[in-house]
Amino acid sequence: MKHIIIIALVGLSIISVSAQDACLNKENLKNLDASWEKAQLELNFDYIKSILADDFIWVHNHANTVDNKSAVLERIKRYINSNNKSTKSRISKDVKVIISGKTGIVSGITIIDRGPRPTTYHFMRTYVEINEKCYLIANQTMAIPDIE
Repeated sequence: MKHIIIIALVGLSIISVSAQDACLNKENLKNLDASWEKAQLELNFDYIKSILADDFIWVHNHANTVDNKSAVLERIKRYINSNNKSTKSRISKDVKVIISGKTGIVSGITIIDRGPRPTTYHFMRTYVEINEKCYLIANQTMAIPDIE
């Protein structure tokens, strides 16, 4: 009987770790973050809506603008309705991931080309696991000035 209980506990631990690995591991978070960038480039409203946590916050350039989920979705709708496809590319590099508990932080550099010159941003995005699914709960972006 003792062995059955131990086996059951080990099995539950493995299932719990596997469920967490499905969402919160370094490779998955890098892929999830790349899909966030792609969804913004392609103006994929449904995907963006599905990945953002309900209490999402996005702080831009020294808090020049602070968006919540509704503001992000409204901006995407405006871009779609006006056929705003000025962004030609979004390229991330130097991506790093930190995981602590049910929270993952992805940081790095994104180069966004809207012409005539690309803008380089440092980003830090926070993902949280809720009911075994990862959501983007916070995003901070900061334009990096051009050095001439």
